[in-house]
Amino acid sequence: MKNSKQRSLRALDALNFSNAGILTGLGPFVSIFYTSARHWNPEQIGVLIGSQSVAGIVAQPWVGKFVDETRQKRLVTAGSAALVTLCAISIAIFESYPAQLFVQLTLGLALTVIPAVTSAFALGLSDAGQATGRVARNETLEHTGNMAFALVAGLAGALGDLQWIFYVAALFSGGMLASVLFIREDDVSYERSRSGDVEDNQNTARPAGWHELFQDRRVLAFTFAALLFNISNGATLPLIGELLSQNHNSQGQGAAGDIAAAMLVAEAVMIGAAWYTGKKADTLGRKPLFLAAFAFLAVRNGFSVLSHNPNYLIALQAFEGLAAAICGVLITLISADLAKGTGRFNFLQGSVQSAMGFGSLLSNSIFGAIAKSYSFNASFLGLAAVALVGGASVQLRLPETKSQK
Repeated sequence: MKNSKQRSLRALDALNFSNAGILTGLGPFVSIFYTSARHWNPEQIGVLIGSQSVAGIVAQPWVGKFVDETRQKRLVTAGSAALVTLCAISIAIFESYPAQLFVQLTLGLALTVIPAVTSAFALGLSDAGQATGRVARNETLEHTGNMAFALVAGLAGALGDLQWIFYVAALFSGGMLASVLFIREDDVSYERSRSGDVEDNQNTARPAGWHELFQDRRVLAFTFAALLFNISNGATLPLIGELLSQNHNSQGQGAAGDIAAAMLVAEAVMIGAAWYTGKKADTLGRKPLFLAAFAFLAVRNGFSVLSHNPNYLIALQAFEGLAAAICGVLITLISADLAKGTGRFNFLQGSVQSAMGFGSLLSNSIFGAIAKSYSFNASFLGLAAVALVGGASVQLRLPETKSQK
């Protein structure tokens, strides 16, 4: 039994490594591909990228609810991974705009499953007191994989045709499908995986109603803080991508290389930051770390106005890496804290991630328009201001969520 569980944990490691680039890294390459290879205008591209975001925003809470309730998490993960693989290949091979719109909508729905199931597996495979370390390990491995994806995809885009980036993405998502087959369903505690009230895998206690969760003011404060985090962070890399692309040829290869470099800087920092967050989240508490994440975002965006030198902008991604890694670990941990005993962990986490997706959509819409009408610096200063408001919100409205027992 112990050997079986160790195999399941190693398979979860591979699953987190393999989802690299699919959740966060593919977006910037999609924009470059649609611009340089398909020659679509910013409005058309905005609709495509926005459709994926909207699909995810709408579906995320209900996918989380489904993951809370299903005992077939491995099958759900495998189906989602297969769908993501097909979508990645379809981006490269289908040239019509309606086909790409369908692909992006499908991808937006499929991608909502991945954060839910990886978090559920992390909790469900962890023994008492080990969940924090496991969640941090998930995040660390995901960022390690993201580095690998950014490196390989960046080289593929810079040295060859941009469509090879999406074949690389398909290879990684195919790795998700292979990895999840080695997770034993019986090793995953059903109740732990959803922050249920008991530990018995056979328990069928009814989970709390969704409205009961949102009667807790801490949940509302946490969701609002997560929304502000992504409003402050969502537009940063796309704006950086626009600045970097101004220095390169119309085919996009140089821009792809610079975007990959920016991602590599952020992901390299994220590996250590995620590990440190997991190590300190139980001793320092969640709140101080969350405040630090907002501070890093404020510094990152505020310092962007000092220079638009490509190397400088790429180096600044280290601050975004610190902020994103801390937030990535805390979203799962705080969701588990607040959902404890309700059996609605994945629903709550999905709701928070839905708010974050909406925040990214607002960020790109608002600060993209500000950059167009005024300047990039005006957008960066606005993003920094939102980060400061978010930090104040955490300080004033969100109490420490970790149990003191």
